[in-house]
Amino acid sequence: MAPRLEAAFEQLELRNIDGAREIYEEILSSPAGERPDVLVRISGDLGSTGHVAAIPELIAPRYDAERHGPATGINLLQAYLALRNPEAAQHVLDLLFALKKPELEDRLWGFSNAIGEIMVSNKHNKSSGPATSVNLVTISKPIWAYGIEDLPGLLPQKNPKAKTVAFAQLTLPEHDDLERLCPQPEEALGRLTRGIPLWLADSLYFSPQYTTLTAVGMLGQQHYMLFPAAWTADNIRQLIDTSGSPIDYVVTGDLREGGGDFHLSLRLWEIKGFRERKTFEVRWTPGNADQVLSDLHQHLRTYFECQEGPGLPFEPAPRPLTWIDTLGASLSAFLVEKSVLPREQLADLPQPLVDPDSTSAAALAHLTLAARRQKIGVDTPLPELTETDWVRQARERLTAP
Repeated sequence: MAPRLEAAFEQLELRNIDGAREIYEEILSSPAGERPDVLVRISGDLGSTGHVAAIPELIAPRYDAERHGPATGINLLQAYLALRNPEAAQHVLDLLFALKKPELEDRLWGFSNAIGEIMVSNKHNKSSGPATSVNLVTISKPIWAYGIEDLPGLLPQKNPKAKTVAFAQLTLPEHDDLERLCPQPEEALGRLTRGIPLWLADSLYFSPQYTTLTAVGMLGQQHYMLFPAAWTADNIRQLIDTSGSPIDYVVTGDLREGGGDFHLSLRLWEIKGFRERKTFEVRWTPGNADQVLSDLHQHLRTYFECQEGPGLPFEPAPRPLTWIDTLGASLSAFLVEKSVLPREQLADLPQPLVDPDSTSAAALAHLTLAARRQKIGVDTPLPELTETDWVRQARERLTAP
């Protein structure tokens, strides 16, 4: 039996799901198909190679919680969650609770909360009327580096085995006025949903063992998308399908705001097994925002074990909020310049922008932002910049004919 299971796994790794399915159906139709270890192995291998949809098809008709135990049931439950099928997930969860295993209870209550979130999200989507086509724009390097990216030694060389981490635009699940807000020119809350992922992506980009993407939603070429509910498995698959390169991890997040106070929850998804690996959660007020966000930033870099490499030395922004606003404004100017975002969607620059003397990247961001806005016909005076080698080289590149 083991050689046949191994042969099926090899087909999965070759992305030949039909070949693997043929082997699995042969195994499952034999007496060995009733063995708990066989069902665990099949469901686990399907999940770890990203073939989540096949788990319910092959395993659900055969799964018996009493006979096969909780491990296969948990794999099946996770598949239903990834497929956004809360009713089927709830049925499996009930079977697992009925086993009355105290060591599983904390984990099962976590699954119960996840099911509830999907139900709320699905209800919101149904009440919002027909689905609107959302395009994903992906940014694959620091937004402030576009236009000067070929300066020698600016951007780091990547390890050939570098992992790709994609950061998704944050959602606004408790905002009740997104339909009105969405078509308007860029405003502060929407800028924050895009600027925070850009900032976090930058924090990993300068570590040679990672490449990064930032994914931002657009409604056609009309205006930005503001997401009312958590990213679904379909959103993540759309990102994977449109990125043009393999993605190893996706970071999604929800942003809640009330009275000037914010609550940010981030989720790290490992794509190989389509499972949640880690959550990061912070709250801040106007008085402690920069300290809280700086701590989050350091926590993230520590978790990913970021390293120093060749290229511009990485310097964390001492005031993250102004840096996040600057990155968000730079993204909008970049998309207008590329005719992806209409000129009418461009708003006045947030104030204040990042201090250009705070980091080398901040000075370069002022240069590229001003140059980009000049190209689209918006006069943007530059603050006085310290004339470092990087500033001099970038200025020459941006003003070259």
